[in-house]
Amino acid sequence: MKNIVLIGFMGTGKTCVGQILARVMGWPFLDLDEEVERSIGMSIAEYFERYGEDAFRDREQEAVEKVAAQSPLVLSTGGGVVLRQINVDRLKETGILVCLSASVQEILARTSGDALRPLLNRPDRVEAIQELLTARMPRYRLADIWVETDGKSAEETVEVVLRRLQKEGWWNGNDSSELGREKL
Repeated sequence: MKNIVLIGFMGTGKTCVGQILARVMGWPFLDLDEEVERSIGMSIAEYFERYGEDAFRDREQEAVEKVAAQSPLVLSTGGGVVLRQINVDRLKETGILVCLSASVQEILARTSGDALRPLLNRPDRVEAIQELLTARMPRYRLADIWVETDGKSAEETVEVVLRRLQKEGWWNGNDSSELGREKL
């Protein structure tokens, strides 16, 4: 049985949607960023400041390898996990990639009060979001399912994800044990 792996930019709702999705499906939920923080013993923002993005991406890759082997689970990833092809390959091997997306303005609104996002801590946050989104968009397009989250609650987004899983034949909609039998 394959995992459900939520990818997408910061502020698209991966953690919140993932928690609800896991509860509805009766599966465990894991947040990859929390797993990385546990392994490094500090916040991601602190690690970024001390060691830089490359070192963080190394720790993130290690966490992907560790958690990808667990099944079944709903996994919420960090926005940059897709930057390394090895992560995408491993996550696709063991899961269905669901990309949650949002507009620049929605992302700005959702992340505006959060100083713990090192890549957005710049004077022009909108420009930072646009630059990162543009660079990452081809990687996000590798997802099996794409769900727009603008104007949706986390619960509404979960409903869309479940409908898409059912439509694609990855879930029968009634019994979570059926997830992954047809296409996976």
